[in-house]
Amino acid sequence: MPNETRRGFLGLMTGGLLSGGLAVAAAPAWALDTEEARALIQASLDEVYAVINSGQPPAQMYKAFEAIFARYADVEIIARSALGPAARQAGAAEFAAYRQAFQGYIGRKYGKRFREFIGSRIEVTGARPVKSFYAVTSVAYLKGRSPMEVEWHVSDKSGKSRYFNIIIEGVNMLASERAEIGAMLARRKGDLAGLTADLQQAG
Repeated sequence: MPNETRRGFLGLMTGGLLSGGLAVAAAPAWALDTEEARALIQASLDEVYAVINSGQPPAQMYKAFEAIFARYADVEIIARSALGPAARQAGAAEFAAYRQAFQGYIGRKYGKRFREFIGSRIEVTGARPVKSFYAVTSVAYLKGRSPMEVEWHVSDKSGKSRYFNIIIEGVNMLASERAEIGAMLARRKGDLAGLTADLQQAG
C-alpha cells in the first residue's frame, strides 16, 4: 500500500485515538463479554460506512462522524490520554471545553478522509478477553490494496461499553495523537485554553 494512502487510512481510523500507555485497572471486565464487544465494533463500523456512502456534504459528514465517535468511543479516557499530564492539572470547566473541542477535532479528522474509503470495507473477525478489556480483531479491505489488520480495545470501565484504543498493523495510535496534542500544547506554552481554541479550528 502506498505510504500516503496508508497514512490516510490511519488518520481516518484513529482520528486521534488511543494509546499503548493507557492503563485500564487490572480487574475483570464486569458485564462486558466477547459478543457484546464484537457487536459494539460492528455497529460502529456499520454507521461509519453508512456515512461514507451517504453522499452528504462534507460538513454534515464531519458532524455525523463526531456523533459516531461520541457514541461508541470512550471520549473521556481518550481525551485525557491524548492530553497527558496536563489533564490532571486542568480545572473541570477547562477540561470540559477541551474535551468538546477534541471531539469535534476528531470528527473533522475522520471527515477529511471520507472519499478514500468509498467502496472499501472492514470485516470483524473475532474477539477475545485481554486482562481487563476485550480485543476485537478486524481486517480492512481497501479497494485495490492489500488487507490491513485492525484491532479495537473495548472496556466498560467508564460504566458503558466503549472502545478506547485502536491498533493498526501493530501501530498504537494514541501515542501518535498524544505527540500531536502535546506539540500543539507546547506551542501554546502549556495554555490549555489556547490548545482548545486551536482544536476548534484543526482537524
